[in-house]
Amino acid sequence: MIIVIGTALTKPDTAGEALALSLEHVARSRAEDGCIDHTVSLDQENDRLLRFVEYWRDEAALLAHFAVPASRAFIGAITPLLAAAPDMKIFNADETSLG
Repeated sequence: MIIVIGTALTKPDTAGEALALSLEHVARSRAEDGCIDHTVSLDQENDRLLRFVEYWRDEAALLAHFAVPASRAFIGAITPLLAAAPDMKIFNADETSLG
């Protein structure tokens, strides 16, 4: 499984617009083949900080997601609304049981 953790800090006057775009992106992404889950939320301590958490079946599914024209359009639309470059970390993980 591939896990993506990301953050994006919006400009002071663009948080609402950025969140709306992000929610549309999340809803669309959830319908893609290989998407296990995809979420966005506002940080509880900073209402300009968007937090993204994504779970993908495998690297191929994530790469296909990046290639979807709507994904590229989302990046193009949200980038001018951000105060800084977004941060994204990608992890390859195996599920385990601790019991």
